[in-house]
Order: sequence, then structure tokens, then C-alpha cells
Amino acid sequence: MSKFNIAGVQMDIALADAEANIARVESLCKTAVSKGAQLVVFPECTLTGYCFDSLAEAKKIAQPIDGSNVERVVEIAKQNDTHVVIGMLESGSDGVVYNSAVLVNQTGVIGVYRKTHLPHLGVDRFTTPGNRADQIFEVGQLRVGINICYDCSFPESARVLALAGADVVVLPTNWPPGSGRVSDLIPNTRALENNVYFMSVNRIGTEKGFDFIGKSKICDPLGGDVQFANHANEAIIVAEIDTDWARRKHLVAVPGQHEVHRFKDRRPDIYGSVVE
Repeated sequence: MSKFNIAGVQMDIALADAEANIARVESLCKTAVSKGAQLVVFPECTLTGYCFDSLAEAKKIAQPIDGSNVERVVEIAKQNDTHVVIGMLESGSDGVVYNSAVLVNQTGVIGVYRKTHLPHLGVDRFTTPGNRADQIFEVGQLRVGINICYDCSFPESARVLALAGADVVVLPTNWPPGSGRVSDLIPNTRALENNVYFMSVNRIGTEKGFDFIGKSKICDPLGGDVQFANHANEAIIVAEIDTDWARRKHLVAVPGQHEVHRFKDRRPDIYGSVVE
């Protein structure tokens, strides 16, 4: 049995103020680690904010993955001997901007996920979608998959990560009012249907008239709430991951009479229309 402690940090974010955001990340990461966290996940666009009105405006705050902002997050991970997933606007070499989440540890960048499903909202009106949906990152014995915000509304996003071996799917997000049903139900559903842990980490506060609702949660492989910050205040949610549970896709209620297998019972031969 392999167990691993994860944490999600529900926090406010300052628009276009990386210095202020990094200072809060440093403080809150330390608090999360004091609660036992070995992986600390922050919201979507933590380093930059979200409500930009043009690509030109977003480019002013976006940085490449090897820029100074990520270097400082690596230093925070090093100081706390932990792993961190944090949202940012990434400047691409071809002049585009990605809505990205970067995973770092004490030694540097482990991986980057770029949001693949883009709503017509905030900075996502101007970002370029990513084209990799099945990346799994090793964090010790834990296999981590990353989605961002709107990605969770597409069951395929979590499914491909589960099929690739994810024990937990983490979802940095910026949910505004109107997303309450998503925050309440979708993380549980994605966890249950894939028999994985699922952690959504939302922000709070206000940007350019948009409020953010918090409601971060960690769900177990049966779709139950392990931790639920069901409010719009700052919070740190922490849970222990049992990787054996997440990898046990054959579920036996009554041997020989009531058994299901989350993967083997699939019928991909009849799912062709999903990708047409």
C-alpha cells in the first residue's frame, strides 16, 4: 500500500501582480506542508490572474516556463521539500499564450499541462489550446494527471488520464457564479466513473466584476467527498491518497454475483461517434 498526502489551496489572486501572488503562494504553501502535504495544488492562473480583455494585455504578464516566476515557485518547493502544481499564463515561443499548469519539485519543473478546452470567458478568449490530454506525471509513487477548469466538463479529459494510469486528477480552476452545480457534482462524478481521486482547487475573490465561488473539494474513488471547502473563503483542504484503492478497477460487492470493472467493462468498439 502506498499513501500520499495532497492539499489544495483555495485563495484570492491579484490580477497582473505576480509579486503579490507569489508572496501568498509562499506563505500558503508553508501552511499546507505543515498539515502534511507532499503535493500542494493552487488554482488556475494563480501567478497572473484570469480576467484579461485582450491577448496584448495577457502577454504583458505571461512568462515562459523557464521564466523567473516559475523559478521562484521551484524555490518555494525546495524550501518546503514538496511538490507544487500552480496555474499561470505561459508565453509560447511562437507569440501565443497558453493557460497552463506547471508541476515542480525541489529540483525544477517536472511537467506542464496546457488547457485543452477553452470557454469564451476571460483570458481563454485569447489563449491557444493545448494538444496533449494524456500526460501522467510521477510524484514519488503517486501518478498525477492534470486538467484545468472547463476541461472537467468533458468526461473524456479525465478518462484518458485514468486510462494512462492516473491515481489522482487535479483540477486548478476559476469557477464564477453559475458554476455551483459543476463544483458540487462534476468532481465526484469524474472520481466515481474512473475510480480515481479527483481534487478541484478553485479561487476566491473578485476580478473586474467577476466573483469566484471557492467550493474546492477532494473526492475519493467512490465519488464521496473527503474534503469540501463549501464556501468562498480562504481554505486549505488536505487528504491522504491510497494509490492501491485508485488502481483497483475491479470492484467486488458480492463475489461472483455483483462485480464491475471500471475499465474492462468499457465498449470502445461502439464509441466511435464520440470522436467524429
